[in-house]
Amino acid sequence: MSRQKTDMRFKSSYIIFSAPSGGGKTTIVRQLQQKYEETAISVSATTRPKRNNEVHGRDYFFLSRQEFEKAIQQDRFLEYEQVHGNYYGTLKETVENMSARGQVVLFDIDVNGALSIKQQFPKAISLFIKPPSKEELIRRLQRRQSERESDIRKRLQRLDYEYARSEHFDHIIINDQLSETINQVESLIIKTE
Repeated sequence: MSRQKTDMRFKSSYIIFSAPSGGGKTTIVRQLQQKYEETAISVSATTRPKRNNEVHGRDYFFLSRQEFEKAIQQDRFLEYEQVHGNYYGTLKETVENMSARGQVVLFDIDVNGALSIKQQFPKAISLFIKPPSKEELIRRLQRRQSERESDIRKRLQRLDYEYARSEHFDHIIINDQLSETINQVESLIIKTE
C-alpha cells in the first residue's frame, strides 16, 4: 500500500485505537499510517519482553522495569499502567514531537490508557475495535504463535473488563473483515467535503 498525500483532512489531530489483544488494532493503525503520510504512530514504552519480530523504537520502546519506573518519577508519561504484569505507557516527548511536526497522532493503546489520553485531549477521536466473537479472538491469539497458553488465558480474563470500558469510547467497531473495518474507520476519522 503506498502512502497518499491527500487533500482530505482528519477530524482530529489525535486518533485513539484500543482493542483486546488480538482485536486487530495494530494492523489497522499500521495500514492507516502507511496510507496517509500526515499520520504517525505513537510508539508506547513497555517492560514486557520483546517478541522475535519486534523492533525497539518501531513496535515499542522496550525498557527495563528500573528504566520505566525512573521515567515515571521524572513525569515523562502522558499515561501509564500495569497490564498482565508489565508496564505500558505513552511518553510525552514522543507525542509532543509528532504534534510539533504537524502530524496526526495515531495511538495504539490499551483501554485505560486510551481513556486517559481522551481526558487529556478531549477532541481526540476514540475507537474501540472489537473482534466478531470470543472464539475468533482466541483463534487470532493462537495464530500469532507469540504467546503461551497461560498468556492467552490472562488476556481473555481481562476481556469483560475491556468490553465494559469500551462503552466510554466515541465509536465501537466490529473487526470482522479488515478491509471493511478500515473503510468504516476512515469514514469516522476523515472529513469529507
